[in-house]
Amino acid sequence: MSKPVCAIVGVGPGNGSALARRFAAEGYAVALLARSSAQGAALAQELQGARAYACDVTDAASVAGTFSSVRAELGEVAVLVYNAGSGVWGSVEQITAEDFEAAWRVNALGALLVAQQVVPAMKAAGAGAIVFIGATASLRGMPMTAAFAPAKAAQRILAESMARSLGPAGIHVALVILDGVVDNPKSRERMPDKPDEFFIKPYDVADSVLALTRQPRSVWSFALEARPFGERW
Repeated sequence: MSKPVCAIVGVGPGNGSALARRFAAEGYAVALLARSSAQGAALAQELQGARAYACDVTDAASVAGTFSSVRAELGEVAVLVYNAGSGVWGSVEQITAEDFEAAWRVNALGALLVAQQVVPAMKAAGAGAIVFIGATASLRGMPMTAAFAPAKAAQRILAESMARSLGPAGIHVALVILDGVVDNPKSRERMPDKPDEFFIKPYDVADSVLALTRQPRSVWSFALEARPFGERW
């Protein structure tokens, strides 16, 4: 019997790698998507049945080609986790139009393009899960998030629209709102004075995402707010 397929979009040190390892441990064949296949190649060698793919989520042709390969090599996607996200920090006076558009293309347009690739098969199966990794920037516009916050807000509203339209077809769409700094080497380097409990642990994020995909339909959650104990809110 073939393994169910989980596609992780946005694989790198931190959440992406942790998500891949968690779903692989649960018996999934994992498609590791990143801007360069080299980012997931080493991880793919560690995980049985995993494959790395280069994908530019801002380009419709790249997304379509990548998912065509995933379907041919692994099968239809049963679980999609959209972990891609980027944006510059800056106020409305500091950012450029290019900064604003780039953030929207990765966080919102990419989310749409990728979701459109997996929805038809999920609807045909009457089951599936799509989880977006979001941020509290989607809920509040702080001074230095003039590019990032609108893009994440667009992603959140897209996810909510999808949840409402796809839920009746058996597809669980959920959003994990991360309120804090994800623990990875770059974060530790930038914040050497912060205690361990300050950071969001990627493996805990992965456990939470897995749990969302296993919720009984009668109690499906849409938004899960995840924050470390020390985060102010």
